[in-house]
Amino acid sequence: MSIRLNCLSNMARRLSCNFSQWSSRVFAAEFDSRCDPVYFALSAQTPAADEKQSLLFQKLFSQGKAYSVHAITDDRIQRARSYSDLQDKLVSALPKSCNLLQLIAFHPDVNNSLVKGFFIQDALNNAETENMLKDLVKSEEFHLCTYVCSEDGKLWQQCVWSQRGKECTEVAKHYITVAAKPEYHPSLLNIINTVVYYSFEDAYRVLQECKECIPESKEVLELADQCIKNSTKGRFPVIVIEGLDATGKTTLTQSLQEILRGALLRSPPGCLSQWRARFDAEPPLIRRAFYALGNYISACDIARESAVSPVIVDRYWHSTAAYAIATEVGGTLESLPSSHSEVYRWPRDLLTPDLVVLLTVRPEERARRLLARGVEKTREEAELEANNLFRQKVEEAYRRIQDPACVVIDASPSKEEVLSEVLLLIQKHCNL
Repeated sequence: MSIRLNCLSNMARRLSCNFSQWSSRVFAAEFDSRCDPVYFALSAQTPAADEKQSLLFQKLFSQGKAYSVHAITDDRIQRARSYSDLQDKLVSALPKSCNLLQLIAFHPDVNNSLVKGFFIQDALNNAETENMLKDLVKSEEFHLCTYVCSEDGKLWQQCVWSQRGKECTEVAKHYITVAAKPEYHPSLLNIINTVVYYSFEDAYRVLQECKECIPESKEVLELADQCIKNSTKGRFPVIVIEGLDATGKTTLTQSLQEILRGALLRSPPGCLSQWRARFDAEPPLIRRAFYALGNYISACDIARESAVSPVIVDRYWHSTAAYAIATEVGGTLESLPSSHSEVYRWPRDLLTPDLVVLLTVRPEERARRLLARGVEKTREEAELEANNLFRQKVEEAYRRIQDPACVVIDASPSKEEVLSEVLLLIQKHCNL
């Protein structure tokens, strides 16, 4: 069995989504975050009719009619926001007969080549689905395709629609075929300085590009302008306490502040609190840039305070990076970048602490503590509770960050025992 692909896009003439480039991409459909994606490609040659092909078609196209749509504008801010808006529209407008999956298109081993989109399976072949999706063709932000079996069961066809959405012009014929699983999950192609930021300038530049569509960016940039780049640590030690919510960070950091007679700082800093809800509603490209700048603003405070006393910091770059990597990388725990990947490297222009302590507790104990708190959960905290795999990926990403690496402490015992163990670590690493 083969598939005909009818591409419905009035933007095929654009360089970024030109057909020859699009047909050279590999596609990855995420059916289940606990499993590897299903990979397929486009070919001008008739693929061999084998078991792999049969399994691919059964997985992708056995649920009635299928579609895919990608945000493809050249403006990265607009593309990120369009993808986010598209997701909201599809979730709210698609008929209940539809199954909505993430579908990414990429060039293997080419950084920043990944284009995010969705794969839609309509078990009832609902006309409402196609009509709703065809309305997207009127926008120059999207590349829309339909997947339909050819008459001979082997060939599929790609056509470009006019802006009126009525006349269809055939442009090429290609087969869908099995694609090899890449060495690393394709989401890694777009992580560096798109989801995790490794310099002040890269994060700053993203918010600069947002000034017109997000006015609050101007105020955040003004604060960032006041911070000293490449802040130099003072003569006193800087100790960072990391961990998931309800692992005891607040209790520990307050105790350390009292015992060491030091300064207690938090990242992101309090000066950004008024804009957190605003940027939390933005896509990862923008949201992570906001929090990255928060680390640099915190670094200025750390540099100032460490000149006069020890500094204890409640979360820092490790948190920003670990959550971003775990969120962005789909698939299983094995899909995370290897331990020596550059995604775990510390930003060269960010102040480096003397010691980073990662507090961990058993999942059931953390759930008990959260319940006892009775406070509203953040979006990421809700995901941690509902998704055991996501929690494992966050903790593993923490452990893989190097220079400085985390020293892992089991925070399940009493707060007095945990404090005593951390004080011994500080004495060993910081000469206090």
